[in-house]
Amino acid sequence: MAKMEVKTSLLDNMIGVGDMVLLEPLDEDSFINNLKKRYDHNEVYTYIGSVVISINPYRSLPIYTPEKVEEYRNRNFYELSPHIFALSDEAYRSLRDQDKDQCILITGESGAGKTEASKLVMSYVAAVCGKGAEVNQVKEQLLQSNPVLEAFGNAKTVRNDNSSRFGKYMDIEFDFKGDPLGGVISNYLLEKSRVVKQPRGERNFHIFYQILSGASEDFLCKLKLERDFSRYNYLGLDSAKVNGVDDAANFRTVRNAMQIVGFMDHETQSVFEVVAAVLKLGNIEFKPESRVNGLDESKIKDKNELKEICELTGIDQSVLERAFSFRTVEAKQEKVSTTLNVAQAYYARDALAKNLYSRLFSWLVTRINESIKAQTKVRKKVMGVLDIYGFEIFEDNSFEQFIINYCNEKLQQIFIELTLKEEQEEYIREGIEWTHIEYFNNAIICDLIENNQTGILAMLDEECLRPGTVTDDTFLEKLNQVCATHQHFESRMSKCSRFLNDTSLPHSCFRIQHYAGKVMYQVEGFVDKNNDLLYRDLSQAMWKASHSLIKALFPEGNPTKINLKRPPTAGSQFKASVATLMKNLQTKNPNYIRCIKPNDKKAAHIFNDALVCHQIRYLGLLENVRVRRAGYAFRQAYEPCLERYKMLCKQTWPHWRGPARAGVEVLFNELEIPEEEFSFGRSKIFIRNPRTLFKLEDLRKQRLEDLATLIEKIYRGWKCRTRFLLMKKSQIVIASWYRRYAQQKKYQKIKNSAVIVQSYIRGWKARKLLRELKHQKRCNEAATIIAAYWHGTQARRELKRLKEEARRKHAVAVIWAYWLGLKVRREYRKFFRANAGRKIYEFTLQRLMQKYFLEMKNKVPSLSPIDKNWPARPYLFLDSTHKELKRIFHLWRCKKYRDQFTDQQKLIYEEKLEASELFKDKKALYPASVGQPFQGAYLEISKNPKYKKLKDAVDEKIIIAEVVNKINRANGKATSRIFLLTKNNVLLADQKSGNIKSEVPLGDVTKVSMSSQNDGFFAVHLKEGSGAAGKGDFLLSSDHLIEMATKLYRTTLSQTKQKLNIEISDEFLVQFRQDKVCVKFIQGSQKNGNIPTCKRKNNRLLEVAVP
Repeated sequence: MAKMEVKTSLLDNMIGVGDMVLLEPLDEDSFINNLKKRYDHNEVYTYIGSVVISINPYRSLPIYTPEKVEEYRNRNFYELSPHIFALSDEAYRSLRDQDKDQCILITGESGAGKTEASKLVMSYVAAVCGKGAEVNQVKEQLLQSNPVLEAFGNAKTVRNDNSSRFGKYMDIEFDFKGDPLGGVISNYLLEKSRVVKQPRGERNFHIFYQILSGASEDFLCKLKLERDFSRYNYLGLDSAKVNGVDDAANFRTVRNAMQIVGFMDHETQSVFEVVAAVLKLGNIEFKPESRVNGLDESKIKDKNELKEICELTGIDQSVLERAFSFRTVEAKQEKVSTTLNVAQAYYARDALAKNLYSRLFSWLVTRINESIKAQTKVRKKVMGVLDIYGFEIFEDNSFEQFIINYCNEKLQQIFIELTLKEEQEEYIREGIEWTHIEYFNNAIICDLIENNQTGILAMLDEECLRPGTVTDDTFLEKLNQVCATHQHFESRMSKCSRFLNDTSLPHSCFRIQHYAGKVMYQVEGFVDKNNDLLYRDLSQAMWKASHSLIKALFPEGNPTKINLKRPPTAGSQFKASVATLMKNLQTKNPNYIRCIKPNDKKAAHIFNDALVCHQIRYLGLLENVRVRRAGYAFRQAYEPCLERYKMLCKQTWPHWRGPARAGVEVLFNELEIPEEEFSFGRSKIFIRNPRTLFKLEDLRKQRLEDLATLIEKIYRGWKCRTRFLLMKKSQIVIASWYRRYAQQKKYQKIKNSAVIVQSYIRGWKARKLLRELKHQKRCNEAATIIAAYWHGTQARRELKRLKEEARRKHAVAVIWAYWLGLKVRREYRKFFRANAGRKIYEFTLQRLMQKYFLEMKNKVPSLSPIDKNWPARPYLFLDSTHKELKRIFHLWRCKKYRDQFTDQQKLIYEEKLEASELFKDKKALYPASVGQPFQGAYLEISKNPKYKKLKDAVDEKIIIAEVVNKINRANGKATSRIFLLTKNNVLLADQKSGNIKSEVPLGDVTKVSMSSQNDGFFAVHLKEGSGAAGKGDFLLSSDHLIEMATKLYRTTLSQTKQKLNIEISDEFLVQFRQDKVCVKFIQGSQKNGNIPTCKRKNNRLLEVAVP
């Protein structure tokens, strides 16, 4: 290349030290201070050689965008600042280009960000690999498997809101082009004890809360669940809700992910039914019951939960109930059945719940593998991603921590071995002499745990299988006998313990010196958790289920395949899984991500030195740096090394024409670097001490400043010369342009003068020609005018003659006409005198009538029916006509006004008219109701969800719905009721509950009574002997009395064809059960304002005080 591309480097603009191998001095304090400095500047990634240290920022950072993906794509590992994308790209390119299977090991404690790191690795690989419909489907299935496994395998802990409670290893398979074909997932040691019990401040697995929060009511009903968390004993209530976590939305995400991965609808339904069954198992409670033989037996307190579980799983209720109460032990040809006491029954219930959930989780992993496995059988390249628990040191460490720490010991062992192997291979590849590196080999600790004869796991299995009384204390005694002399094992009874008098080590504990530090384990629960025993009766009960999934989860329950051999223990199963994992990892090229949690508060910008120091120790990061630095601390290819430092030597600056290695040799000789500080490999330069590299960086920085000064000087000279030449060139251009401008201006002046002279000459010639033309025109006009005057004189003489002749002829005609008229009048005069009076009268009368109607046309009043204005009568003889016309006009405008009404308005006016006939001048309350429209449905029962129950109970159309006060017969106090009037019935319902209290057919209503005063009280009288009249008449009070009485009257008339009697009187009788009570209305002042009050005076009188 003619011009080398300038690239950035890990060493450019470095905050702290980007690679811990270069840290000076190397100790624990400087290591932590460097991490803290980078963390404070949002640099959450740091290298240890090819190992990435990741610190959880507990917030979103803009460093995972598509632009960042493109920035790290196909770039050298040390070319850019440390990032998880750099390691992902290095692993992917090694797999694609060099045909090397890869594995990425992600470790760290809970809350350190392991799960997020695995997601970032997978998202980066998905972004940079090939495209296409089939490839995109595979990538989507691989990515969507995460939400499903997180929902069923993750939980909220005190350290992490989304803590993985299982180990996951995923092999992603690629073709020769580097496109994903599928994957295989392996899971390790699900923390199934969390199903039945969670520590304080923690939750059960996410899926339980997601179902209860996000499932629809119908779906919950099918699963026989309720939305209230407190209904279930297996769910801790103190942390049921997590801030920032939307369980309902996550449930929808899980269901969508299951659909994308390939779960069928019936499979999804089956999975959730099993989850519901596990949840309801926790609600089964037992009570003791004594038998005849004196033994205690357990019985289920409430069998409703058991019944619902059996309905969900398709198990015979009696079979499952017996499995909780009895245990059958088979030995060769003998079968013994014993009863379970309450403690054993609870143990069996919890064991079933744990086994059911853990087997469901294993089935889910297997089902996902079926969907995402590669469909082709071509040779595949594999990239494994291991997301597993980190080293755990708690206040109380039990069997789970022992197993987890054993796994981390094995991972540390393979990490050291593969790191040393990688270093040795690189030294041999580069021709550098390999020197033995001293390091702590934790094989002795692994042997202490996993040795087939004297290992702790072997002792635990032997103790579990031993006949007789087996307890945790006997197991500890066995450990004290076998492991007493081991230098990494300590207990109060061990012979080599230095702490026999140390009371901080209890008698029921033992301590192991792990590579990350000493851990004290409480032996309580080791035997039970290792046994992981599920009674055969429960397995057989599960196998008998009609639920296909549950039946498949318990194949050992098949009676035809009874195996009397004891199932493998949890410890031996995990040991075999770890051995398979280690064998798998050793066949791949390893890449490491070490995750660190900066604080326990899950808060950003907080860096707890003590917590980070603890994690650095048990992750063995300092040991990792020392192994990496045991030979050469830094190595770099010759080309980038020469490109970075060539300015330090005159012979290599600015261009080196020979081989890159020769240029580096010249450069280092020129700088006089001691030979023992570096070595030349075949393609790389190896630098032993970081101080040498930092010295080169300091020299480079100083040289860059000198070069910057030189470049600035040269640039300033070039800029001044360029400015001078530009000004000189500009002066020449300006002078030439000015001369051109002056000549153009002179030429324009001469041209303008010539044009002016030409214009004057043309003007003189034009004016001369104009004068000649005007003289010729005047001569022609004079001749024309003289001829016109002569012709006009001749015409006027002829016109005068013709007019004189016409006047003579007209005079003769007029005289003749007058003469003929005179003769006719003399003949007609006699006849005209006899009829003239009558004709003149008729004509005059006709003219007066015409004038009257024309005036009325302009004086007609408005079309409003209530407008009483009418024009005055002009003539006396028109009096009857005037009145009739007024009547006809009023009727016509009333018809026009009525034609504008809708059917509903007509009905309202008919009701108002009916109310007027019933109550006008009879009831004092009537005038106030005239202006109020009759609405009827005041409560809007059909729209208000509060009255849904009442709406469902009433099938007919509701004519009026109003809240009334029902007067108590005993004391005169009012109770709120809902008054409903339909086409056939009158109903009274409770206002709060909506329950119907009374229902009266309209045919049983005989009369409505009310006072004449301004109150809303009225009585509804019922037919004696009818079913509704059992409690007597109703005495009610309403704010819409006029409307209610009118509608009741009209509805009764419409249905029964009989008029309802409306009685208006200040005293009337009301039937209360068997007694008749007089209701009397009186005038009086009220304490509570203008509200009428009712009081019971005696057994026969109710007095209503009206203001």
